[in-house]
Amino acid sequence: MRVAFIGLGTMGSRMVANLQEHGHELVVNDVRREAAGPALEQGAVWAASPREAARDAELVLTSLPGPKQVDEVALGDDGVVNGIAPDAIYADLSTSSVSLARRMYAEFKAKGFHALDAPVSGGPIGAQDGSLIVMVGGDEPIFQRALPAFQAIGTNIQYCGPAGNGAVAKLCHNLIGLASGHVLAEGFTLAVKAGLDPDVFLEVLRGGAYGKQMSLRHSIPDVIFKGDFDTPRFAFALARKDIGLATELARETNVPMPMSNVAEQNMIEGMNRGWGGRDASASFQLQEDRAGVEVRKP
Repeated sequence: MRVAFIGLGTMGSRMVANLQEHGHELVVNDVRREAAGPALEQGAVWAASPREAARDAELVLTSLPGPKQVDEVALGDDGVVNGIAPDAIYADLSTSSVSLARRMYAEFKAKGFHALDAPVSGGPIGAQDGSLIVMVGGDEPIFQRALPAFQAIGTNIQYCGPAGNGAVAKLCHNLIGLASGHVLAEGFTLAVKAGLDPDVFLEVLRGGAYGKQMSLRHSIPDVIFKGDFDTPRFAFALARKDIGLATELARETNVPMPMSNVAEQNMIEGMNRGWGGRDASASFQLQEDRAGVEVRKP
């Protein structure tokens, strides 16, 4: 495919290399021309602006720091929308806002072009070895047309549904990962301050239910998607007891535990609802009640 790629930073430059390795023709643009050096050495063509880069491309890809840059590059006076060829596709690989993704879809469509939101995850290593996950929102026939380029940069290509859904998937993915990091920090500091070697605890964590991703592999698909909270695999009362013992240890060792304390309060709320004999994953239902939505899949 004739691909224009805009944004040759840590992620973008690596994705460009993989696109070239898979035989795609590249036109590249960045705010710093020197960032394009390796791509130009491998046969890419330089464009002075996003508008110029998009002119003859079948597919335009952007990998940019955030919504402000995406908006400017995609929709600005010298942006992609003012240079893209009829029936060509624009896909943004950045982590950006859902509202912007949906606005870009509408503005491109109004002018006879196509837009996809296609954020990626896997970090620089995934970008380097072409093993990214690509989460794509937009019209499915347009997704299928862009698929060969996505397959050059990733090994897990997920079509997520209508415009903006790729961005939804990426933001919620990052939210879970980043928020979980705070609980990891609480658990590790508690373990170490209470006398445990961090290497030992790391191996314990890797070998236990958390490290084996039992929530993702079992609880989410087999319990939560089915709403099967009343079959106790690990009783709610036991989970409340365990988290209570952990926060008690934190108080004894003067380790602040703000995230874990919130989790404990959720467990107490469940106990006050009479959930002691239910499955521990019933705590998920507390958030469903607050959000006014059930996470179910037949």
